[in-house]
Amino acid sequence: MVLAGACQRATVVTGDTAPADTWWRGNTHTHTLWSDGDDFPEPVAEWYKRAGYHFLAITDHNTLASSERWVRIPASGEVREAYIQYRDQSGASWVEERRAGDTLLVRLKRFPEYRARVEEDGRFVLIAGEEITQYLGGKGAHLNALNLAEPVSEQTGATLVEIFRKDLDSLRAQGRRTSREIVAVLNHPNFLWSQTADDFLELPDLRFFEVYNGHPLVNVLGDSLRPGNERLWDIVLTRRLTSGGAMLYGVATDDAHDYHQFAPRERNPGRGWIMVRAPALEANALMRAMERGDFYASTGVTLSSLRRTARHLTLEIRNEPGVRYTIQFIGTRRGYDTASVAMRDSAGAPVTRRYSDELGAILNEVRGVSATYPMRGDEIYVRARVVSTKAKANPSYDGEVEMAWTQPVQP
Repeated sequence: MVLAGACQRATVVTGDTAPADTWWRGNTHTHTLWSDGDDFPEPVAEWYKRAGYHFLAITDHNTLASSERWVRIPASGEVREAYIQYRDQSGASWVEERRAGDTLLVRLKRFPEYRARVEEDGRFVLIAGEEITQYLGGKGAHLNALNLAEPVSEQTGATLVEIFRKDLDSLRAQGRRTSREIVAVLNHPNFLWSQTADDFLELPDLRFFEVYNGHPLVNVLGDSLRPGNERLWDIVLTRRLTSGGAMLYGVATDDAHDYHQFAPRERNPGRGWIMVRAPALEANALMRAMERGDFYASTGVTLSSLRRTARHLTLEIRNEPGVRYTIQFIGTRRGYDTASVAMRDSAGAPVTRRYSDELGAILNEVRGVSATYPMRGDEIYVRARVVSTKAKANPSYDGEVEMAWTQPVQP
């Protein structure tokens, strides 16, 4: 883990002469009492700052924390404990209270208010974010919008894909209007088994999704019928890039809601994050780096260097004593078996088609702390996955170990 307040220097090269820059650690999926989290935004941000993060997007459902909102404080329970800690740590001059009969209410601070209180130049910044949250037919369309200037309304549509398209159009328009670099991430596609690979393929402008989400109920590994998030990634990458489409990048997040009880069944912070290469700890710079693919996703493994070019994919791991590492280079070669089988769930609804193992195959595997994959030239894409032998602290699923994922490259 990065020490609190420290920057992490590493060599990250995306071309033959690209300079080394600073890596910044951040989480892009976090909830507070502004929606369904169990703590106030200030202590949530302070938790991440103490844990060594450099940036955080608080992404409450369908709000940018820009209105006036008062939260009811119950007589007992976790929210009551959160209030007591918040009051004691923040001071009476900061906490605004009022009563409605016997009910105690506390005003939630707006984003600009709490941002000014917790940010530190060069050490920790907040990214204005919102989880645009929509449902249709018992399934969800959840999209994290990062670096917003103004709230985004939830959309309606005949299908979830249509809803996502409207979300992306709205964010694109806001970016043009405000000159902000706005990143949109499709969240937890297997939550309620909501998205299939074909849904991704109908969204050619979608550039980011959660390959890992630390919420214990989002089915990140899939099941016997439906592929996990990584398998979805490989299917979409193969089919998109074969037809000249855009790259899809994978993000690891917490989806944190619970900050008082820590256990595998809880939705806790600290499970997944991204390391972003950027010249400055500033929102637009971080978003531009993500758009270039200059980041990797992790649940505990730290890279000390990463080189991504059209000829080689090279990485080196920051070795932890007693831990062993396997580096897998994953991709699809041209001429792969294109056959697929239509699949349906027990209710007759379509799920992701079943494809050959040639999609997302392990092209090479190295045991150790460094490895290079030389492009042969027939790869559609190549990405790297690092699997360690270290058990994940407070795992979101049984048997979880610390891992990392680089972004895919094309030869």
